Amino acid sequence: MGTVFFKYYDTLKYVKLSQLFNRVIRNFRKINIDFPKVKANNKIILENWIASNLSHESFFEDGSVCFLNKQGNAYDWHCKDKEKLWLYNLHYFDDLSSGDFQTKRTQHFQWVNDWIENNPPMMGDGWEPYPLSLRIVNWVKWSFNSGGALPEKVEKSLALQAHVLSQTIEYHLLGNHIVANAKALIFAGVYFEGKQAELWLETGRAILSKELREQVLRDGGNFELSPMYHAIMLHDVLDLINTSRASSNFILSGQVDSWLLIANKMLKWLEVMTHKDDEVSFFNDSAMGIAPSLSLLSGYAERLGVKYTAIAGPVTHLADSGYIRVSLGAYNCLIDVAKIGPDYLPGHGHADVLSFELSLGKQRVIVNSGTSVYGVSEERLRQRKTKAHSTVEVNDADSSEVWSGFRVAKRAYPSTPAITDINGGHKVSCSHDGYNRLGGGATHSRAWEFLPYEVSVVDSVNGNTEKAVAYYHLHPDIVVKQINEQYCQLILPDESFLNMKFSDGTCKLLNSTWHPKFGVSIKNKCLAVHFKSHHLKMTITGIN
Repeated sequence: MGTVFFKYYDTLKYVKLSQLFNRVIRNFRKINIDFPKVKANNKIILENWIASNLSHESFFEDGSVCFLNKQGNAYDWHCKDKEKLWLYNLHYFDDLSSGDFQTKRTQHFQWVNDWIENNPPMMGDGWEPYPLSLRIVNWVKWSFNSGGALPEKVEKSLALQAHVLSQTIEYHLLGNHIVANAKALIFAGVYFEGKQAELWLETGRAILSKELREQVLRDGGNFELSPMYHAIMLHDVLDLINTSRASSNFILSGQVDSWLLIANKMLKWLEVMTHKDDEVSFFNDSAMGIAPSLSLLSGYAERLGVKYTAIAGPVTHLADSGYIRVSLGAYNCLIDVAKIGPDYLPGHGHADVLSFELSLGKQRVIVNSGTSVYGVSEERLRQRKTKAHSTVEVNDADSSEVWSGFRVAKRAYPSTPAITDINGGHKVSCSHDGYNRLGGGATHSRAWEFLPYEVSVVDSVNGNTEKAVAYYHLHPDIVVKQINEQYCQLILPDESFLNMKFSDGTCKLLNSTWHPKFGVSIKNKCLAVHFKSHHLKMTITGIN
């Protein structure tokens, strides 16, 4: 009982009082579902709207849909056989913002009408604030992309959805949820006119003014420290720039310059955290196929007139976020020297401090395991644990005390990293205090040494460390040939190979899984290297 109490205490002590207050009062709030007195705005300047169809196709001619790599029925709004996140995706209507929306116009109208008829106000997942927010934006973008107003029945439903959202803003969650809420209120406030529409617009603007200042760090990173959620928010900011230019409302005109600056910083950050395969790195909750890729977002930004300077130099330190990129010779290495996330909002964080990902050109070599599930399950917890990342586990414990689906108790805090030049290359050093809770002052320090044709990682563990294991997860394309306990060969798809050697440790080859997308699990190999002493060195050679 005591252990459970302290786990809850160490989780809840960081939560804001405003979050707790709003979590309580939303249980007693009565939602007004009378139709608001608004009408479609005829002052929208559609010539200024840039069509943005960055969503993946998910709705098909046979009436099926595919979300999270799982098929289903597009009209089964309350399917009991699907997980909540899948149902959320069904209610988003992302396909309305896909590249094929023009050819599906008739089917889309049928789909939207069916939603209206089978989802009465406040009934089911579709009326929860987050899917409500994404659907409002997709319906408005659908109208703007098509160059015409929506049918009266759809407009009435859209207005009611915005009215409900304005009463159910997720002040208890904050983070990416409240940004999505605010964006939707702005889109609804632009589409409609009237006093209530003006209130939606001003509410959304005020929320974003506060939240973007907090949630976008000085180096451009999203404060939840997930490359995937960063890309989602960047897409949001670009959409806001887009809709503000189509709006004649003076409230938004004063926001565009600040949003342009934010988009510029966020694009730079995303480029740093993206591998050469144009997909995000896997730190914290991140997966491919959820947010648009860097190339799609930069293309959209360019059409909106957003300019940014590409990264330059072999070492880039995102000091406010806590990530470092080293690009030297043929390889790129992304390093996590970050805390798990905002103290009051670590739900998308993993116990991955001092992990790293290494790629050669477009080929990923050393990886983190990725994210394939949400919810509360053993698999969700396993994917958040230290062992699922390319870093060091001490005494079978996690660097940060992740538990349940989205909770964290005691957290690891990294030291300020040291970045120095060495003969012909660079060195990055950092440590963290996450294992102090084990007693005996247990700490983990890691130093990466980068030379043009060689990468070394030196780990040190101190204090109460009866057992320490360094995990190196390998991309599924990599074939491992283990020569002995201190030496492996990594064979790449082009049949070239890397030599991987260990000093003061014994290597075991394990079967594992890699999760590049939600709903996807691919078999891969993991090298588990057990420390013989308090120090361990891994060296990769043969990099061309």
